[in-house]
Amino acid sequence: MSKQPISNWEDRKQHLSFWWATVGGVGLLKPAPGTWGSFAALIAGYMLIDAGASAAMLLAAVALITVVSMRAIDDIEAKSGIHDAPEIVIDEVAGQWIALLPLLYFPSSYLAYGIAFVLFRIFDIIKPWPIGPLDRKVSGGFGVMIDDIVAGCFAALILYALLYFHLLQ
Repeated sequence: MSKQPISNWEDRKQHLSFWWATVGGVGLLKPAPGTWGSFAALIAGYMLIDAGASAAMLLAAVALITVVSMRAIDDIEAKSGIHDAPEIVIDEVAGQWIALLPLLYFPSSYLAYGIAFVLFRIFDIIKPWPIGPLDRKVSGGFGVMIDDIVAGCFAALILYALLYFHLLQ
């Protein structure tokens, strides 16, 4: 089932919620806006970690993004009548940053960042249990955010194991 775009929402570009949820327009890139959103999050996450962000700081940023995004997405859904439009990629930012958390505890490399990106995209696209049911059954801004948060947790767990057992060297 393909997602319906919010292009029918005529004055979308005049709303801050649109620009927030599309990560400044990254979600408008084609093809695969979710992958572009994840890539933008990967770059931003790398810069945060490189600048010395702690796990607490990264988790606080994810929590803030999640709360603000749920409100913005609820606003978009109320104005457009469309749930989880493909242009909305702020959920990928939260999920990708969660996937990067293990890199704060181990010596990291570009390979490890790449694996974090790929693992998150796999879980976000394939949506194994419980990600798929969350994506299908939970509505509103929380529903848009929660499946990516869980996908990020799954990716983080696998990345942590790969790093812990020194499988990325």
